[in-house]
Amino acid sequence: MNNNLLRKYASLAVSTGVNIQKDNILVINSPIETAEFARLIAEEAYIRGAKDVVVHYADQKLSKIRLSNSSIETLSDVPEWVGESYNYYARQGACFIGISASDPDGLKGVPMENIAASQKARNEAVKEYRESTMSNKCRWCVLSVPTLSWAKKVFPNATNDEAMEKLWDVIFKTVRVDNEDPTLAWEKHNSSLAEKIKFMNDNNFKSVHLTSSNGTDLNIELPEGHLWAGGSEDDVNNIPFNANMPTEEVFTLPKKTGVNGIVYSTKPLSYGGNLIDNFSITFKDGKAINFTAETGYDVLKQMLDSDEGSKYLGEVAFVPYDSPISNSGLIFFNTLFDENAACHLAFGRAYSSCVKDAEKYSEKELEEIGVNDSIIHVDFMIGNNDLNITGINKNNETIQIFSNGNWAF
Repeated sequence: MNNNLLRKYASLAVSTGVNIQKDNILVINSPIETAEFARLIAEEAYIRGAKDVVVHYADQKLSKIRLSNSSIETLSDVPEWVGESYNYYARQGACFIGISASDPDGLKGVPMENIAASQKARNEAVKEYRESTMSNKCRWCVLSVPTLSWAKKVFPNATNDEAMEKLWDVIFKTVRVDNEDPTLAWEKHNSSLAEKIKFMNDNNFKSVHLTSSNGTDLNIELPEGHLWAGGSEDDVNNIPFNANMPTEEVFTLPKKTGVNGIVYSTKPLSYGGNLIDNFSITFKDGKAINFTAETGYDVLKQMLDSDEGSKYLGEVAFVPYDSPISNSGLIFFNTLFDENAACHLAFGRAYSSCVKDAEKYSEKELEEIGVNDSIIHVDFMIGNNDLNITGINKNNETIQIFSNGNWAF
């Protein structure tokens, strides 16, 4: 691991990621295994003028012990201070950086009902924080650095040191830190994504249709006033930030009740410390009415039962098959990376920032437009090398958007 690149990465997270401004507060969510990187981010934030940096550390192994030995009643009771440790800072307009680096199998063997109770209670406790980030009231960024358990999952035949080094190399490459000027590299990348976003928004598609030889045949209506986004976004104060590092996606929200057909997964989904793989979902009028899974059926069922909104989609995202993460040939067992290697959908809450003038609408009005609400937002990958996507545009013309897994224009 190159210390110079690590420092450049921390600087990039603070500048291009959340774009810290003078006197901003930064909240970092970090596994305890990545504490060194969290400290580097904190140092860089203070250098750029942050007023305060707050770090929340997570210990997945301790979480497993608690989840395995506590009652449903205990797990369902989240003290107010836990929610406020996020909601309070969201109300202050803080920036949030999340380090995504958990063990994909870290909660294997824990009763699913325990995981479900804990996740549901926690998501409800931090709902204000989640709403603030998903509506761009707060700038946020999710990124990753290796942990041994994760590295060994990706590179099972390598030694511990080799696995860590390999994962470091891939991450540095995909977040463009290996460039002489990472900031300039991101500016160019965001510009490239902006061209795709402009095409999608100019066409103002009424619906998109996804088909693949694996059986995927899904029609997705898009709500009136929807906006496509990706790469650099602006918060409500028009300050740009990058929510994901890496990112290759162009995304929007579907109309809640406008999804019909069947879709098949193309990569494993790590959810709640368990894997879901080789699954399909059937939708009618937006709702998931049937599903199958070769691995993790009970985990998928628990996710879909989180609340009523979890059975509906909140995101549709297009990612070319011929992209850096996909071309690595790796399965990362980490949604941040795998979702940026393939077109994907997301169950649960939609990004209201993908609705034009969303801040002018009430929650009820957004719901009437077709914006889904839920305590979860879970991405799952559906893209492959023969996915075709067409769209019906504002002039009722059928436009080819993707051909054989890649942009058609």
